[in-house]
Amino acid sequence: MPARPKGTNHSFTLIVDGPIDDDSVLNALFEAGCDDATFGSIDGVGLADFNRGARTFLEAVRSAVRAVESVPSLRVVRVEPEDLVTMAEMARRLDRSREGVRLLIAGERGPGAFPAPVSRVRSRSPLWRWADVAAWAHEALGHHNTDAALVASINAALELRRQRPRLAPRERNFVASLSG
Repeated sequence: MPARPKGTNHSFTLIVDGPIDDDSVLNALFEAGCDDATFGSIDGVGLADFNRGARTFLEAVRSAVRAVESVPSLRVVRVEPEDLVTMAEMARRLDRSREGVRLLIAGERGPGAFPAPVSRVRSRSPLWRWADVAAWAHEALGHHNTDAALVASINAALELRRQRPRLAPRERNFVASLSG
């Protein structure tokens, strides 16, 4: 089993594609250094809940992804906590009431300029990017969450990796040009 650097414990979940409930796969994961994770599935979605010691969150996630993907039948799909959030989830992450968050969104509390929702804008339950909200909350409220932009970026890269084979070469080139 590879040695991991000591440091702060970082908690996160990897969403995994592949036969994560198979005993031989679980043994291979343990041998790959995933003794700090709990594996399971919910509604057919593979989960790996990590509590990994590392100097930084990035090191923790990077080493966990590499360990999981060292098992040939597994592929990491994304890292949670997810970037798209509802008002209720923002309230939970900011440790505020839903009404308090609603007032921040409306500009009736705080300095204003709350990030706009990015999806389901016309619905009763719009979605915001947590990375945008976390950056705003850090600046406006002193709320500390430096990992939000990193998780959003990792998930974007994982999604691009997943979708890339479905694109024609011309489309791949265009998408690659967008990441500048």
